[in-house]
Amino acid sequence: MIEVVLNDRPGKKVRVKCNEDETIGDLKKLVAAQTGTRAENIRIQKWYNIYKDHITLKDYEIHDGMGLELYYN
Repeated sequence: MIEVVLNDRPGKKVRVKCNEDETIGDLKKLVAAQTGTRAENIRIQKWYNIYKDHITLKDYEIHDGMGLELYYN
């Protein structure tokens, strides 16, 4: 079980606990449940790399305590 910190630019930080074998799409669903936005309208990225929904967190080498960028489409 890892904890990922997602930060949107206006200053809201969302902490999500998930497993490394879950996909980015699963992570978006967890974030959507906490923020109240739809999972389809969420974009997760790090610098200029936009993460794709079907790839797991382990494949992207996302570890415990890692910070990601959260954008709303």
